[in-house]
Amino acid sequence: MSSNYRKGFRSIYKLTAHIVLVTKYRKKAINKERLERLKLIFRETLEKWECQLLDFNSESDHCHLIIEFKPDVQLSKLIANLKTVSSRLIRKEYPELSEQYFYGKPYFWTGAYFVASCGGVTVEQLKAYMN
Repeated sequence: MSSNYRKGFRSIYKLTAHIVLVTKYRKKAINKERLERLKLIFRETLEKWECQLLDFNSESDHCHLIIEFKPDVQLSKLIANLKTVSSRLIRKEYPELSEQYFYGKPYFWTGAYFVASCGGVTVEQLKAYMN
């Protein structure tokens, strides 16, 4: 078995997800400074959930995260927490964002998100393993 698998109390796993968060109204509110701050916020928040940020990138109106998470983590709750914490901290640290991009409202992210599992095994490899 590959050494990059994680071990839990009663499980061996490697769960990864690709998450995309989009700014409210697709406003171009993410600059280089905010990008670095968001990366730190996401990393610290994920550590509290015993998860890991594997990769992070952004454009001016959305962020891509690739994360590794534990089997007992409810992904929708984790993503909601990532959005809530990052929005609150970014708005607190950059109070001008609200007036500049979001019509004075307390927004940063849109209500929706994208998530996809991203494992390293194809269906054909699974079938071969099972036979």
